[in-house]
Formats: sequence, C-alpha cells, structure tokens
Amino acid sequence: MFESLFAVWLEKGEIIPWSKGDYPSSYKNQPKYLREKAVEIANEVLKESGDKGIAIATGLKKAREYFKHHPEETKKIAGK
Repeated sequence: MFESLFAVWLEKGEIIPWSKGDYPSSYKNQPKYLREKAVEIANEVLKESGDKGIAIATGLKKAREYFKHHPEETKKIAGK
C-alpha cells in the first residue's frame, strides 16, 4: 500500500523524500557538502524515474562527479 501511495504523491509532485536532515543512510558518512548535493540530485532523479534505488545511487555518483569537475565549489563550502 505504501508504494502505491508514494507513486500517487510522486506523480502529483507533493513529496520529496529526502532533505538536508533526512537523507538515505548510505549518505551518512559522506561529507556534508557532498551529501547535500547528492540529495538534491537524487530528488530530481526520483521525480523522473520513481525508483529510490536508482535515485540514491545516481545522486551520489553525480555529486562526486560534480565536485570532481568543480573543485572550487568544495573550497568555497569548506571556507564557510
């Protein structure tokens, strides 16, 4: 039942399951800047795919790629 309700919420755009304080457990040991970017990406992937597993994996992979190609962003965040 939960899965069907989730699909309805997702279609209506009423739910984003992760936030800065509520993220997948696999993101737990990631640096904060990486975790936050991964959550942002994962939520977008989830909207498109509807698959949490794909969203979680893609979010982390793409966040790592992002910071690899934008190292200055890591420095900005670390300086705060």
